[in-house]
Amino acid sequence: MISYEPLWQTMKQRSVTTYTLITQYGINPRTIHNLKHNKSITMYTLEKLCSILNCTANDVVAFKAPSEEGAVSEAD
Repeated sequence: MISYEPLWQTMKQRSVTTYTLITQYGINPRTIHNLKHNKSITMYTLEKLCSILNCTANDVVAFKAPSEEGAVSEAD
């Protein structure tokens, strides 16, 4: 599962808002929606966010293993 929790922390540390991303850097509002709902983004967008925030991909996205409860076994 993809989580953009590191992005929100990085943005807070650097005092960058979603409004700033949209108005000053041209990030599409639909992309912001995808980020808020932990949906996929393109590598281009990831690179752009890293450039804007002067950070690495680990400061933007984290990959979390699905919980044991929700995992489907291979036998199913």
